[in-house]
Amino acid sequence: MNDALLRELVPSVIGVLVRRGADFAAAEDAVQEALVEAVRAWRDDTPRDPKGWLVTVAWRKFLDAVRADSSRRRREELVDAEPAPGPAGSVDDTLQLYFLCAHPSLSPNAAAALTLRAVGGLTTRQIADAYLVPEATMAQRISRAKRTVADVRFDQVGDVGTVVRVLYLVFNEGYSGQVDIAAEAIRLTRQLAAIADHEEIAGLLALMLLHHARRPARIAGDGRLVPLPEQDRSLWDTGLIAEGVGILQAALARDRLGEFQAQAAIAALHADAPSAEETDWVQIVEWYDELVRLTDSPVVRLNRAVAIGEADGARLGLAALADLDDSLPRYDAVAAYLHERDGDLRAAARGYVAAAAAASNLAERDHLTRQAARLNARLRAGTDPAAD
Repeated sequence: MNDALLRELVPSVIGVLVRRGADFAAAEDAVQEALVEAVRAWRDDTPRDPKGWLVTVAWRKFLDAVRADSSRRRREELVDAEPAPGPAGSVDDTLQLYFLCAHPSLSPNAAAALTLRAVGGLTTRQIADAYLVPEATMAQRISRAKRTVADVRFDQVGDVGTVVRVLYLVFNEGYSGQVDIAAEAIRLTRQLAAIADHEEIAGLLALMLLHHARRPARIAGDGRLVPLPEQDRSLWDTGLIAEGVGILQAALARDRLGEFQAQAAIAALHADAPSAEETDWVQIVEWYDELVRLTDSPVVRLNRAVAIGEADGARLGLAALADLDDSLPRYDAVAAYLHERDGDLRAAARGYVAAAAAASNLAERDHLTRQAARLNARLRAGTDPAAD
């Protein structure tokens, strides 16, 4: 049985049921039940028309649910309208399903979970494992999301920007659980890029590929987080880098710059540098300037301060940092890094301690704690340049 094929067919099968008259929540439930049947029935032999098989079984599951419903008139209309078994047709509603799952009425986390379930074809347990929450909690989250969009018309035009932000949120969740949801996010973004010609979708795909290419070097053998400057670049996936750069160049050539294209351009400059010392920080600052213009995001300004510190010196980086709210996530870590580059080890050590206390995951907390310990050891040895 081909699990990947099943996941790829899920959105189009849901779309068929919705166009036949099922509401989204009922269609999604019926397709999930059909997938369970497929796992049993396809164990030894995949049907000649897998999509048609799933549509037929899912529609029957949906009708079974309708027959148990209290509304007799609606039930009889749907039963009378049951189509004869046959090919499922070639209409692809996948794009509309992306829009629906990223509907503005949903919270980002709910939209991400619903996208993984309805477009990605993952089970509730798989999604719960990926997000490190109990299955019951994730089931409630997905049920609420489906109720929220139950009355949204399936043919309404959605917002590509919202969809790409949801997919980026999925990608950033990490790699835990039964399913590698970073890889799943790349698969879904590839699928979206194939059906929607949009430069920001291409920019997001390029960004994901360029980040994912560095994944083998991000974690040391003992589980420690390895910062970008210290990574073994020979471990980077050059094939993914080349693909990402090619996709990015094609998107930029359309001259409709968006935030994900700009982020991908920064990632490409990191990927292009043979070593950390050879990174083109001046050009990276210029791309961060574009990102600030596009988003005016405090997080972008925070990252820009790091780039300025690398391109123009730590003092100017700290000056850029001074304009930002010190409650921003990672503010203390950035300040500590710039203080260390400026030679103030005491301020840097204090910053790393504060950053470690606020870290959101164990690997990052461990890394920041090690940084603080390293500087405190130097201070005890009397090697603080700021003390002279």
